[in-house]
Amino acid sequence: MELLSGADMIARFLKDEGVEYIYGYPGGAALHIYDALFRQEDVKHILVRHEQAATHAADGFARATGKPGVVMVTSGPGATNAVTGIATAYMDSIPMVVLCGQVMSHLIGDDAFQETDIIGVTRPIVKHSFSIQHPSEIPEVLKKAFYLASSGRPGPVVVDIPKDMTTPTERYEYVYPTKVKLRSYSPVSRGHTGQIKKAVELMLKARRPVFYTGGGVILGEASEGLTDLVQRLGFPITTTLMGIGAYPQSDKQCLGWLGMHGSYESNMAMHHADLVIAIGARFDDRVTNNTSKFCPTAKIIHVDIDPSSVAKTVRPDVPIVGPAKSVINEMISLLQGKEIANPNELVEWWKTIDGWRHEREGKLYELSAPGEPLKPQEVVEAVCRATHGEAFVTTDVGQHQMFAAQYYKFDKPNRFITSGGLGTMGFGFPAAMGIKKSFPDDNVVCFTGEGSFQMMMQELSTCKQYGIGVKIINLNNGSLGMVRQWQDLNYKSRHAHSYMESLPDFNMLIGAYGFTSIRVTTREELEEAMQRTFADKHELVFLDVAVDPHEHVYPMQVPLGSMRDMLLSKTERT
Repeated sequence: MELLSGADMIARFLKDEGVEYIYGYPGGAALHIYDALFRQEDVKHILVRHEQAATHAADGFARATGKPGVVMVTSGPGATNAVTGIATAYMDSIPMVVLCGQVMSHLIGDDAFQETDIIGVTRPIVKHSFSIQHPSEIPEVLKKAFYLASSGRPGPVVVDIPKDMTTPTERYEYVYPTKVKLRSYSPVSRGHTGQIKKAVELMLKARRPVFYTGGGVILGEASEGLTDLVQRLGFPITTTLMGIGAYPQSDKQCLGWLGMHGSYESNMAMHHADLVIAIGARFDDRVTNNTSKFCPTAKIIHVDIDPSSVAKTVRPDVPIVGPAKSVINEMISLLQGKEIANPNELVEWWKTIDGWRHEREGKLYELSAPGEPLKPQEVVEAVCRATHGEAFVTTDVGQHQMFAAQYYKFDKPNRFITSGGLGTMGFGFPAAMGIKKSFPDDNVVCFTGEGSFQMMMQELSTCKQYGIGVKIINLNNGSLGMVRQWQDLNYKSRHAHSYMESLPDFNMLIGAYGFTSIRVTTREELEEAMQRTFADKHELVFLDVAVDPHEHVYPMQVPLGSMRDMLLSKTERT
């Protein structure tokens, strides 16, 4: 029998669970736990400079690996500083376990120093939460937290730990739990065979089919099966922003991603389809636009592991509740030896789609003229060339996020890391840190803007301490680009507080932390800057690129319209 304090149980459990890195920031209520982490060497703690960065770093790790990210914060402001990152993970179904120190149990409810009811605060934005009532229950509770975070539809789990639950002098038996018992929680392990058969029958009879796949395919590790299924059928496929990379974008059957700033051909194909096969997607408003006008001629198959997501926004003709991987594999099995009923119709459908592709060919954007500020699109394309499309790419939120999604081509899942549901500025840089710590020999690129970067730029200090060599590509247009774009379109270019009139000298700022900064103002300087930026995968480089401040992101769906209603440029619309 091994006797450990509550704090030592936490450290030992994290080791036994296979956790390598934990991101956090210490404080009084968590100091017993921090002391326990200090006295062991297996679980490495990364000291961030703000608790929000800890959650984003753990989030980035989770998105890149599929494993739960782990965060450690103290009570009160430490816990509340983590709220934005918890909400970010919740909106995108990312597995995360957040350990929160809390005031001593006898002080809870007394408005004690640095007390916050973090379980109450986070209740709407977590998959589940626990409060430790006795040190002996710590191993079982933590095992449940990790299981809940990573099973079914993943999400963040908060564990509130009063300080007296971790007192060093009080020791209890520690046994690492190998099983989890949760009476009210049993995520489905497979879809209903009858419903899958109905779906396959519709797929075989379809004349204008299209796959619409989301982040659930990546989270469910179903990308390989999806690729097999799509290529067997010969159907076109489009993905959501969160689903980018679930199917190789370089493949001719991929139409790109769809929705608000999705490709022209993907949105047109969705609108005119007679069958939409939605897998691991939740019909988000950034995809559907006006639901009353969504895919008016299509029957809909909807596969999702979360029953609450099925028929929530759009009512499917064939709902299937189940994991993407097992449902796709069963579809493949049922398709063996069968042929589609209307091959000639499918050929005509592809001719129509190729026509839409040809319509926009060469019209996506205009290259910058010699001596002029670069177009952000050409910067993203240059990064894609420099990294051979193999980098882990994180983004902050705004125009640069959309340009990165449009012009960096991903052939692998888990490579495009962005805040989709919550749209969190400040996400990209710390997320890149979390990825780079676990993939030190890969290029990890963060596309950001001067607005987003300043929200988490203190993490340069973390990178300095731990030798984290991410590449930061700052598409610097001197403004909050997406806000300005909406103001141009809807407020007669009244740019209310969207221009940043006082920016730091980024060269001096980056230099103060001991890192390399490169400034680019014209296309002639770009290729050399790319070579310098990516010369050493282990060096942090900040590439500050002056881009056209007047450039907009297109296509752009017309609000309250159908999927085919798009602005194609400042002067064109469908």
